[in-house]
Amino acid sequence: MSHKQSRYIPVPVESSITYEDIAIFPRPGCSAPDSIAFSPDDSVVTYLASSDGSLNRQLYAMDIATGQVRELCKPPSGTGEEESFSLEEKLRRERARQLHTGITSYAWAEGAEGAGKILVPIGNELFVQDGLNGELKRLFDPLMLLNGEHSLSDKDANIPPILDARISSDGKVVGFVWDRELYIVSTDCKSKPVQLTSGARGTEYTNGLADYIAQEEMDRYEGYWISKDSTKVAFQQVDESHIPKYRIMHQGSDKVGEAAQEDHHYPFAGASNPRVRFGVVNSDGSSLQWYDLTARFGEDIYLARVKWLPDNTAIIQIQNRDQTELELVRIFPDSKEMKTVFVEKSEFWINLHNMLTPLRGSDKFIWASERSGFQHLFLYDYDGNMLRQLTDGDWMVEDIKAVDEVRGLVYFTGTKSGWKDRHLYSVSLQGGDVVKITQDGGMHNVIVDHSKQLFVDQYSTCTFPFRVNVCSLKDGTVVRSIFVNKDPRLDRLSLVTPTFVEFPSSDDKVTLQAAYLRPDQDKFGPGPYPTVVAVYGGPHVQTVSNSWTVTADLRSQFLCSQGYLVIKVDNRGSSRRGLHFESQVKWNMGYLEVEDQKAGVNFFVERGLADKHRVAIYGWSYGGYMSAMALARAPETFHVGIAGAPVTHWDGYDTHYTERYMGRPQDNPEGYAQSSVMTHVDQIEGSLLLVHGLIDENVHFRHTARLINALIRAQKHYELLLFPDERHSPRSLKDRVFMEQRIHSFIQRTLGPAR
Repeated sequence: MSHKQSRYIPVPVESSITYEDIAIFPRPGCSAPDSIAFSPDDSVVTYLASSDGSLNRQLYAMDIATGQVRELCKPPSGTGEEESFSLEEKLRRERARQLHTGITSYAWAEGAEGAGKILVPIGNELFVQDGLNGELKRLFDPLMLLNGEHSLSDKDANIPPILDARISSDGKVVGFVWDRELYIVSTDCKSKPVQLTSGARGTEYTNGLADYIAQEEMDRYEGYWISKDSTKVAFQQVDESHIPKYRIMHQGSDKVGEAAQEDHHYPFAGASNPRVRFGVVNSDGSSLQWYDLTARFGEDIYLARVKWLPDNTAIIQIQNRDQTELELVRIFPDSKEMKTVFVEKSEFWINLHNMLTPLRGSDKFIWASERSGFQHLFLYDYDGNMLRQLTDGDWMVEDIKAVDEVRGLVYFTGTKSGWKDRHLYSVSLQGGDVVKITQDGGMHNVIVDHSKQLFVDQYSTCTFPFRVNVCSLKDGTVVRSIFVNKDPRLDRLSLVTPTFVEFPSSDDKVTLQAAYLRPDQDKFGPGPYPTVVAVYGGPHVQTVSNSWTVTADLRSQFLCSQGYLVIKVDNRGSSRRGLHFESQVKWNMGYLEVEDQKAGVNFFVERGLADKHRVAIYGWSYGGYMSAMALARAPETFHVGIAGAPVTHWDGYDTHYTERYMGRPQDNPEGYAQSSVMTHVDQIEGSLLLVHGLIDENVHFRHTARLINALIRAQKHYELLLFPDERHSPRSLKDRVFMEQRIHSFIQRTLGPAR
């Protein structure tokens, strides 16, 4: 091996963790059943899981009474693998952060009569099954969609993908989008799909598909909604023709021309958004009617949510461009009437959620609001009258899991027991005391059955990996174990349990939370240790929690095994601490976050654990931005930075995310300037490694390129690691292994070995 090669391959201290271990997904102890659901009669739990602990999943069913598990469905060989996906499917997987292959989704028709129906998309085909014992049948031959509009000679031709297939709640129909148009098909497996929309094919329009902003920033992946009785379908039409195309070249491809490029209508902060129309069409394709949202709300709005009510009316949520107002509007398809229910307002911003919950047989619904600074539940009627507040306090409701109208109880998850945990609670519809149901600490992800007797609890703590149980909704006791993690890697890896601490911010305004991994004192002494800060730091993410995912962060574990103190701090602006904690970054991102990370380092320096002369920081996406900003704005604290896929100037990111926190560039030019890494590069004194995928369609490589220009102008040295075929996060195992080698090499060369 030449000297030139060896300088990039570090020689690690002996460790049970390899670079391959760090790169492989799922993380050790993190493979667990998910997409969990109860059958309509609540006798069976269905879920997706892998038989070998890999990312390839099959559909299983477990009988709750007997504990018997059987495989319901597995994909044919070669189906659903990463390389088989179309560009449209790959981009949707990017938006959903989807890594799994095989069967990646399924759905019960919750309101279907009898045994119910299950929809299972496999490859580019749709299958349905009558209950658990029926035959899995193909809904239709995809070639039926062609109608002579495409030149295809055989079944091996490249048929456009079927996207976003969804089964109606009564199980009668399945909707999907194909080649920019919305379709619906009967579940009798004998019918031809009916095309409900027209005019989008071959244009810059789409009918029935969620646009980029909806998927990436609004947590909305659907662009059509089937009514409860399957007679009507609401949908959005998206026009992106006025948004300039942003071209991404596949520089590592052997191909040239159109085969080696992508064009994206990317809505940059301050520029135009997609134009959205909202319509309702009968499921037989007749009587399409449009609702003139522009005349009522103006053109610069977001269609945030759509929800059908049991009486075949619907509530749509309209958010203004500034994201300070959210209007709930009830639509009446038979009369085209639109009626405002109420308007939610905030001086900061409104975080969207999915907690609008109608009460059956009632003119009331449950709503969640952060108007107090913490998200809580309220009972409303459809005239917009707030009848009562159901929960309150300095903690957050995170999600409504079920409503038992008979007993008058709401079941929800939240943070009442502490910011690092998530528990299941109940409260009366009349208000009153909140009752905790899950008893063990940790992060609980919960699915409640239809009869409100049982729930499935997928949970973990920092001391034990994921497990899944069926529990009693009355008191949380375990009724049946579904899954206990027996990942064979755990015995070999000898993972260190993180320690949690709290400390005040430097301005004494808030208490901050941190987790740290301390090196083996027998090998590396009592400290202080060279220190690595693992950071995200942005909104809607919490890195310090009582979850196995914190322990299973193998990059951090590996660095700890090499003698580095690894710390994580949830700074102001991060998630699960309430809107007041989150909103302190408004108008000026990258300042308070860095100050809080500095406070974290100083806390560990004062306790003799961190070597103040040797501190590195690394992160990805917002964490990459934080790493670069920390190196530039706090060079006295941070000496080494690794910035993966960083935003470097917020004028280069998208509208909905950026403007929520920063406003528009034309309205806040000074804030944008101060929040840009480029403004502060003159202050960089340490070593910087930039990492980016060249076909990143989320945080474009342009961000890193602009920063490089600024670094050159300031005569600041940097190192660069590029992945020509990767998007926002590397997916290829070889790319990830290579990246881990380079990251460790960089830390070892610049921060120095621990001994």
